[in-house]
Amino acid sequence: VHEIRQEMGRILAQESPADADLVIPVPDSGIPAAIGYSQESGIPFSEGLIKNRYVGRTFIQPDQRLRELGVKLKLNPLREVIDGKRIVLVDDSIVRGTTSRQIVNLLKEVGAKEVHMRVSSPPITYPCFYGIDTAERRQLIAAYKSIEEVEEYIGSDTLKYLSVEGLLRACRGGSEGFCTACFTGDYCIEIPKSVKITKGILE
Repeated sequence: VHEIRQEMGRILAQESPADADLVIPVPDSGIPAAIGYSQESGIPFSEGLIKNRYVGRTFIQPDQRLRELGVKLKLNPLREVIDGKRIVLVDDSIVRGTTSRQIVNLLKEVGAKEVHMRVSSPPITYPCFYGIDTAERRQLIAAYKSIEEVEEYIGSDTLKYLSVEGLLRACRGGSEGFCTACFTGDYCIEIPKSVKITKGILE
C-alpha cells in the first residue's frame, strides 16, 4: 500500500506540477504521496506539520465545531520550516473541505508565501455505502462545487487532484477489481434506496 501511495504522488506530480520550494504532507495519510511527489518533481520534502498523536481522525467527528477544534489540536505548523516558502501541500483526500481550509490557513499564518494543494485521489463526489465513514453526498464539497470553487473555499493558491486514470495506473491493475464509486458514482452493486435513506438519517 505504501509503495502504491508513493506512486500516486509521483503520477500526481506528473499530472499537476507546481513551482514551489518544499513539499509538505498532511500527516499521516499524506506522507507517502508527498514523498512520491517530491521524488518525481525534485522539490525537497519536509515535515512542516507535526501531528499530536493523542487526537483522533477529524473528518469522522459528528459535529462541525468538533472537527474544527480537532484540526487545531491535532496539527502544529513549524514556522522555521514554512516561513517565506512556496509550499506544495499533499493530502490523500478532501471530504468536506473544512480540514484542508484550516490547514492552508495555518500554513499562511506562519508565513507560507504560497500554498499549492495537491490531492492524491480524485474528487470525492459520491458517498461510500460499503463501510467507509463518509458524509452524505450533499456534505461532500466536490459534489456541488467545481475545483476552482473548492480552491477558493480552502484558500489555496492552486488546487489539483489525481485523475481517476492516474489512480488506476498507480494501482497497476487497471479498473478490474477496484471500486471507484466515490469518485465516479459507478457502484459495484446497486444501492437500495432504503440504504441511502438510512445513511442520511444516521448522518
